[in-house]
Amino acid sequence: MSKLKSINLQVYIMLIAIVVIMAFFTISTDGAYLSARNISNLLRQTSITGVLAIGMVFIIISAEIDLSVGSMMGLLGGFAAIADVWWSWPLPLTIIITLALGFLLGTWNGWWVAYRKVPSFIVTLAGMLAFRGMLIGLTNGTTISPVSSDMTTIGQSYLSDTIGLMLGGVAILCFVLWGNYQRKARQRLNLNIPAINQEIMKYGLFAICVLGAIYLLNDYRGIPFPVLILAILAVAGMFMARKTAFGRHIYAIGGNIEAAKLSGINVEKVKLMIFAINGFMVAIAGLILTSRLGAGAPSAGQNAELDAIAACVIGGASLAGGIGSVYGVVIGALIIALLDNGMSMLDVPTFWQYIVKGGILLLAVWADTMSKKKA
Repeated sequence: MSKLKSINLQVYIMLIAIVVIMAFFTISTDGAYLSARNISNLLRQTSITGVLAIGMVFIIISAEIDLSVGSMMGLLGGFAAIADVWWSWPLPLTIIITLALGFLLGTWNGWWVAYRKVPSFIVTLAGMLAFRGMLIGLTNGTTISPVSSDMTTIGQSYLSDTIGLMLGGVAILCFVLWGNYQRKARQRLNLNIPAINQEIMKYGLFAICVLGAIYLLNDYRGIPFPVLILAILAVAGMFMARKTAFGRHIYAIGGNIEAAKLSGINVEKVKLMIFAINGFMVAIAGLILTSRLGAGAPSAGQNAELDAIAACVIGGASLAGGIGSVYGVVIGALIIALLDNGMSMLDVPTFWQYIVKGGILLLAVWADTMSKKKA
């Protein structure tokens, strides 16, 4: 029982939910849901929401919110389409300028929140309206298409089977080496370490999952490039959250801002950087969206902020701040994609899809509230 209490039950509940959802839709679609093609499309669909959620989770952990990410993603994606189609910029320049603009727009939001003390809800609500207006103005209310073949490689290309397997092997090797490094570090500090059998089982399970996923994706066309981007950003986000002083400062601010100030944390600077990083992540999502659609549209990114927030809440982040994890929000984004994909395959009316997602979000917030009351 003592071991069970130490387990993050919410993660296991999410994993069980994934199994149940996939089993239901697999049966309902006569197995088509688990086809290699559909799994590939599903993961590509997850990548955009996942990238947005990784940036959003740090804002939520710091007890703030960002309602502008959908409009900002549409604006930055629209800018990338204009630079590619109208101005014929080379792809590297388009990517660099788009990422820089995302960083600046995020910094703009953060400056108002951190230094002007305007509530983040109001700042980002204003940004949601302003960025959408800028997008409509830039595009003249028309769709910018078609983007170049170079641009489409970001969201529509696949890694070859060989490269995918090589990357999978590198990921497994890095996971084992990192686990061994942590084990030795705990030994040097005379801390408790798990049994070697448990470590071997963990490494084996990770290898099976990684190689199994790569094998399934290779059965279609290979690993989608957006999925690789999501995986890299997720690893970087987990490292920042768990292994850096900056990550610990974010949790401290969300847990108790007054205690964080008294401990010497520069709260304003940290919040500014959180919003700047979020803007950078939104720019990446905007590039993926535009390249995947092959166009920039005035309506691009609508309601994307709701999916990002829902992924964070479903993934265990608390809107009160101080609680959340990157791997949790990636799982949350996957759950949302599973539902969207499955309901679309079953031709469920759009209004029912919104109702189901809204109900799941409400249940997730209710579960978070009840767990805090028990604590």
